[in-house]
Amino acid sequence: MKAFPIVACVAACLAASVGAATAAAAPVLRADIAAAVADKGRDADRDADTRRHPGELIAFSGVKSGDKVVDLIPGSGYFTKIFAKVVGPKGHVYMIWPDEYAKEAQPDPVKNAELAKTGYANTSVILQPGAAFATPAPVDLVFTVQNYHDYPDKFMGKIDPMVLNRAVYKALKPGGVFLVVDHTAEAGSGLRDTDTLHRIDPAIVRKQVTDAGFVFEGESQLLRNPADDLKKVVFDKAIRGHTDQFIYKFRKPKR
Repeated sequence: MKAFPIVACVAACLAASVGAATAAAAPVLRADIAAAVADKGRDADRDADTRRHPGELIAFSGVKSGDKVVDLIPGSGYFTKIFAKVVGPKGHVYMIWPDEYAKEAQPDPVKNAELAKTGYANTSVILQPGAAFATPAPVDLVFTVQNYHDYPDKFMGKIDPMVLNRAVYKALKPGGVFLVVDHTAEAGSGLRDTDTLHRIDPAIVRKQVTDAGFVFEGESQLLRNPADDLKKVVFDKAIRGHTDQFIYKFRKPKR
């Protein structure tokens, strides 16, 4: 009977040491990214920061002052606001909405346009057909979160993701980055679950993007959740906001 307190004590000590190690390993954000995340214009977004890790994710993208960035299907502009502050007045953030998606997402595209008047003057909204991705000028980063899986779906017109990948490749400067975040589907499922569970197999994303000419540069584990039930739709209350998500970074060769 006396063994229990000892076991409990050891477990507590281990937990404390793991917690300390985790805290010690937490990345220190670049000053400009930390300031962008702390910007007062993001006060309404702040509750989501703990689970979405925006600072660490944007740091992983490699974005810097003066860059031109595409926030593809930007939702409410959660990441756009941070990018806008990081790239600064010499940079620009294009919020690109496929026409097909914009119809489903109103009023977000309209609200996005207001950001330019509320402290984010270096942002603009572009509406275009989903199969005709293009940018006004070559860009340094194309960034998309939880939307790559939408392209082959019925409401988007069943666009072949390779059409998007090749267009992104063309829009990026040599050495530019394509960063894809999406909900994980079961290994080997390919595109099977995109229109039902709103998930996609990471392996098919990696293959498709590299087939378009990109080099796979690495991944981040920031949003991984091994407890996620990959058979559940991502909107299920049991997992919504806590799905297992992969973060893949691809680069266009400089040659």
